[in-house]
Amino acid sequence: MSDARVGGWLQTFSGGQFWPMDPRPEEVAIEDIAHALSNLCRFAGHCLEFYSVAQHSVLVSGYVPAAHAFQALLHDAAEAYLVDVPRPVKLELPDYKAIEKRVQAVIYRRFGLPAEEPACIKAADDRVLAQEHRDLMAISPYDWGRLDRLEPLPARVMPQSPFEAYGSFRRRFAALAPVEVLEWAL
Repeated sequence: MSDARVGGWLQTFSGGQFWPMDPRPEEVAIEDIAHALSNLCRFAGHCLEFYSVAQHSVLVSGYVPAAHAFQALLHDAAEAYLVDVPRPVKLELPDYKAIEKRVQAVIYRRFGLPAEEPACIKAADDRVLAQEHRDLMAISPYDWGRLDRLEPLPARVMPQSPFEAYGSFRRRFAALAPVEVLEWAL
């Protein structure tokens, strides 16, 4: 059997290798996800101050039923290996969306989660996006479409530094992950 892999690999924060075109569950590490997401700025960096995907993920995980909070925390984990492509661009990149879906499925499999996300995660993601729009973006006369019609969540988003977001993400992971995942993941 050949060990040949598809595409090139990237070096992860922990020093490992990850093949985005040929992802495998055993190459997924929570420290890589937490580190990368805490250093990725949402909105392609066009927010008023740095705001990470890790902090966004923690917020989304707090706005879903407890049974889905762990999966909600990891809902954008593929971005740790692929970066955060803004929605308007992602909609025009069907190949990217397929790659992202494949990487996300591998991450979910690694952590014992189903490949399909419950609708409550997408709903919470949109509500948090409306909250972020209100709190983190410049006032704009342009319509954000359906997001402008969503009621933002009441709490204000207070951006964290990458260091703080990393800690928040890791603590939330430790609080939500099943014991059998924690035994090998931390």
